[in-house]
Amino acid sequence: MKELKVTELLKTFGDKTLFDRISFLIHEKDRIGLIGVNGTGKSSLLAILAGRDSGDGDISAIEKSSDYRIGYLAQDQQFPAETMVLDAVFQGDNPLMQTVRAYEKALLQLTEDNSAAAQRQFTLAEEAMNKQDAWTADSEAKAILNKLGIESLDQQIGQLSGGQVKRVALAQVLIDSPDLLLLDEPTNHLDYEAIQWLENYLKHYQGSLLMVTHDRYFLDRVTNRIFELSFGKLYEYQGNYEAYLVQKSERDRVAVEQEGKRKQLYKQELAWMRAGVQARSTKQQARINRFEDLKETLHQVKSDGQIEMNIATTRLGKKVLEMKDASFTIEDKKILSHFDLLVQSKERLGITGKNGAGKSTLLNLLAGRLALDSGVLEIGETVRLAYYTQQNEALDPEKRMIAYLQEAAEEVKQRDGSQIGVAELLERFLFPRFMHGTKVGKLSGGEKRRLYLLKLLIQQPNVLLLDEPTNDLDIATLTILEDYLQDFSGAVITVSHDRYFLDKVAEKLLIFEGNGEIISYFGSILDYLAQQTPTKEEKTVKAKPQPHPQERKKKLSYNEQKEWSTIEEDIAAMENKLDELTEAMNHQGDDFTKLQTLQKELDETEAALEEKMTRWEYLSEIVEGS
Repeated sequence: MKELKVTELLKTFGDKTLFDRISFLIHEKDRIGLIGVNGTGKSSLLAILAGRDSGDGDISAIEKSSDYRIGYLAQDQQFPAETMVLDAVFQGDNPLMQTVRAYEKALLQLTEDNSAAAQRQFTLAEEAMNKQDAWTADSEAKAILNKLGIESLDQQIGQLSGGQVKRVALAQVLIDSPDLLLLDEPTNHLDYEAIQWLENYLKHYQGSLLMVTHDRYFLDRVTNRIFELSFGKLYEYQGNYEAYLVQKSERDRVAVEQEGKRKQLYKQELAWMRAGVQARSTKQQARINRFEDLKETLHQVKSDGQIEMNIATTRLGKKVLEMKDASFTIEDKKILSHFDLLVQSKERLGITGKNGAGKSTLLNLLAGRLALDSGVLEIGETVRLAYYTQQNEALDPEKRMIAYLQEAAEEVKQRDGSQIGVAELLERFLFPRFMHGTKVGKLSGGEKRRLYLLKLLIQQPNVLLLDEPTNDLDIATLTILEDYLQDFSGAVITVSHDRYFLDKVAEKLLIFEGNGEIISYFGSILDYLAQQTPTKEEKTVKAKPQPHPQERKKKLSYNEQKEWSTIEEDIAAMENKLDELTEAMNHQGDDFTKLQTLQKELDETEAALEEKMTRWEYLSEIVEGS
C-alpha cells in the first residue's frame, strides 16, 4: 500500500507561521478536502507536497517511496505560450502516457504531411501502442479531454483563454493518473456539466486525492476526510463536509467550555496573588508558578472569526435595470438575440451555463462596459452599482492595506445608522490590526480578493454584479457573504457554477446554452440539473410504460407473437454491436469527431437495448401467464 507521511512540517512566511510542525498521513484511496481561511497556507501546503516549495529546515519531513508519483494542479498553472496542447496534456511521467503522446504526435504529423518519413514514424508509434497495449489508455485520455471541452490538440497554449489553460492542466494531471492528486480549486473555470463529470470521476479514482475547493457540494460528495488549517495547526476530521461541520461544532463547543473554566480559575488565582499573602512558603510558590502558567495558556482558544457585513446600502427605487429586445454578437458569436430582462428591487438572479456562452458578457453589458448592438438598456436613476469582476482592479503592491481602503472612504455607515472606521472593518474581515500596514503585494491571492470585495461594499452599492464570486474565496468568507446577500436590501445578479452558492443566493436562474439561447428557470440549480439528467429508472418508464398488473393481457396478439419469436436474437445482436463499438473506441486513433460519433452511436444502442429488454420482460410475463 502506497502512502505519504508528513512529520513535524514547519513553514513561516515573514512574521506568520503557516505550519507549526504539523504531521499527517495520506493513505491509498484517501479523498481529502483541505479547508481554511484565505492566507492559512492551503496552496502553500500543496506546493510543498508537490516539491515546488519546501518547509523550513529538514526537508525529510515528507516521506514516500521512490516510485510514488504526485500530480499537481496549481491555481495559476503555467505553460510556455508556444507549447502545443498535445505536449501539455501528455507531459506527465507515466511511461504509458508517453507512448500515447508519441502516437498522437505521429498521427497529427501524418495528417499534415503524408510523406514516407511521417508514415514510418506513425508505424513505429502504432507498434509501440500495440506492444504496450496502450489503446485503452489512449481512449480514456481522449474521453477526459472531451469531457473537459478540449477539442483540438494542435493549438498552442498561447492561443487559449485562461479558463482553457486551466482545463488543459486539469486534463494533464488526470491523464497521468498519479498515486496522489493535488488539486487546487479544480472546479474553477468548469461549467456545471464538467463539474458533475469530475465529481463522479474523482469518487472512483484509484489513487489518493488532496484538494482545495470552495464548492461545498463537490467537497461533500467526493471526500472521506477533511483537513482544516487554522493558526498554523492542522486538524483532521473523518467523513465528508457534512460530517466535518458536526465534528467542528463539537470541537469548538468543548474548546470554549474549557476556556471558560480556565478563565474562572485565573480569576481565583489573580485574587490570591493580589491579596499579597505574607511569608509565602515553598508550597505557595507552586501556586505562584501555576498562576504564571495560567497567564500563558489563558487565551489559547483561537477563532478564525466571522466576516460581519452590516454595511448600509443606499435607497433603491422600483426601477433598477431593464433590457428590451437586446441583441449582441462578439467575434461572430451570438450572445443575445432579441433578449428581454427586467431586474427589480431585491432581485436574486443567478446566471450559469456553458463556458463561453456569454454569461460574463451579460454582466459587462449591464455594467455599461459594453454597448448593445441593438435594443435598449435602461438603468434606474437611484441605481448605485458595484461590479465584482473575476479579476481584481489593478492593485499597487507598494500600497498599504488601510490606505487602499481609505481611497474609497474613511468611515462607513452601518444599517443601524452608526459609523464604523476602516480599521474596524478590516478587523471584521479577518485582517487583524498588525496587518493593516501590510503592503498589498505581500497578501495571498485570496486575501487580495477579500480586500477587493470589502472596498466595493464600503462604497454602499444597492445593486451588486458578482462574476464568479466563489473563485479564490474561502468557505468561511463565502458562508458570511451568502448570509449578507440574503439580508441585502438591493438587487443581486450573480454569475456562478458553484451549485451550493447558487442554491443559497438565487431565486431565479438564467441558463446560457450558447448561440444566444437562454433558458429562464425558477427554482434551485440542483432541481434544474436533476430534470436534465433523469435516472435510469425514469428513462425506462419514459421509454415504454408497462401496463398495470390488473390490466395485463392473458395472451399475445399476432404482432406480439412475431416480435417474441425474434426478440432474443435482436437483443443478442445489440449486445454484439455494443462490444464492437467499445472495441472500436479503444482502438480509435482518429480525431475527436470520430470518437464523438462512436460515443453517440454507443449511447443510442444502449438506449435501444434497454428499451428492448423492457419489452422482453413485458412479453415474457404474458407468455408465462398464458
